Amino acid sequence: MSSHAWLSHSLTDGRIECDACYHRCKLHEGAYGICGVRRVENGQLRLLVYAKAAAAHIDPIEKKPLFHFLPHSRVFSFGTVGCNFSCQFCQNHEISQYPKTKEHRIFGETLTPEMIVTLALKQGCQSIAYTYNEPAVFFEYTYDTAKLAHEAGLKNIYVTSGYETPKAIETIAPFLDAMNIDIKAFSQNFYHKICGASLQPVLDTLAYAHQKGIWIETTTLIIPTLNDSDKELREIATFQATLDDAMPWHISAFHPTYKMLHLPPTPHDTLKRAHAIGKEAGLKYVYVGNVDDASHESTYCPQCHNGVISRHGHLGECVTNHLMCSGACPHCGYIIKGIWR
Repeated sequence: MSSHAWLSHSLTDGRIECDACYHRCKLHEGAYGICGVRRVENGQLRLLVYAKAAAAHIDPIEKKPLFHFLPHSRVFSFGTVGCNFSCQFCQNHEISQYPKTKEHRIFGETLTPEMIVTLALKQGCQSIAYTYNEPAVFFEYTYDTAKLAHEAGLKNIYVTSGYETPKAIETIAPFLDAMNIDIKAFSQNFYHKICGASLQPVLDTLAYAHQKGIWIETTTLIIPTLNDSDKELREIATFQATLDDAMPWHISAFHPTYKMLHLPPTPHDTLKRAHAIGKEAGLKYVYVGNVDDASHESTYCPQCHNGVISRHGHLGECVTNHLMCSGACPHCGYIIKGIWR
């Protein structure tokens, strides 16, 4: 199934420019975007994966990860093939890189926006997450689904590398409730060599989405020798704290995968060191991930320091939320920022 990729415009030389992500691919007839799923056909940019879900699951919201957004709720998660990044450590490379490695072939189960919303409601989900690959590359599919979900009382979440253009954010913002944005490193060299992208657009997207009132949490996968120095971790934490010190930062353990099988897993001590750096930089909520560490996965009140949300075991398996519906700490009344209902 193919659909008009309407987040695009025509250029005077006959090419079509895609407005979904910061690559802003300028394409002649028959050409594919960097993502591999947006192609010019008969003078129009088409989305080749519209209503074709390569993966769909019911997840705990904590798996996204989102810790300050409807704790211990169920989320309908889905994605397609294709990606505008080429991360050498991608955990979902079988689908994200599929069109690039399989001569532009695509695959996916037919799931229309209407079907997704119906399934989410039937499964008792409170939200829909556009995830597993980069939602910006199947933007029009996410937009149509998010609009229907919003009308049905469901919330919408982007799990993203943060390469959406301002136009994309502005367009989806009325229906988008939350984003988890990767800050993969604080180095242009890392983004260019390891991910096939640039750092500054990610920082710009994060700031603009925050300005639009979308709830934001960030994630950094800490990869030994590549982005784990005190200096780089402090730069990430300081940037985020300057933007909003109540924006949660998830620091996750790397496990060897894809093109980085030669690197070791992230030591637990590195995660604890990053956690301390985040707190020193002024962040109120720093969490470790991909390991079982209840003390560093739980939420504590910044004012009285009592635990308000406990988490342990497999993500989403053991979550106890003591917060009031308003987000108020039950011990001192301090308002913990987030979306709690």
